[in-house]
Amino acid sequence: MFWFLLIALVVVVAAVALAVAGGGDGPGRTATGGLADALPDRTEAWLPPDRPLNRSDLEALRLPQAVRGYRMEEVDDVLDRLGAELAERDARIAELEASLAGAQATALGGPDMFGEPGGGPGDRPGAAPGEEPGGPGEAR
Repeated sequence: MFWFLLIALVVVVAAVALAVAGGGDGPGRTATGGLADALPDRTEAWLPPDRPLNRSDLEALRLPQAVRGYRMEEVDDVLDRLGAELAERDARIAELEASLAGAQATALGGPDMFGEPGGGPGDRPGAAPGEEPGGPGEAR
């Protein structure tokens, strides 16, 4: 009886293995019916590589999910790219603010910024009050 059960078990296991492994329609072909092939869950170009990102790019971004959450390497890639673009924008903003501050200081100060208060364009620095622009001893 033991040998009969052992042989029956081997035959059943072999039949199941043959059904699973050889279930195709022939050599090199897939089985008809059954499940369709799974679609790849990785997208190749989901962020534009040729221009800076904008709000609509981030709103349309959908990261592929893995068994437990999101794929870490793809999330890291997105965060690295966003960090680099934000750093570039911050540097550009700082550069523009510095040039704007310089332009405003030049516009507000004018060329006589360090002259005497209340002095006109013909005044010379260090002239005594009430003295004419030509100064003493100079020809008029």
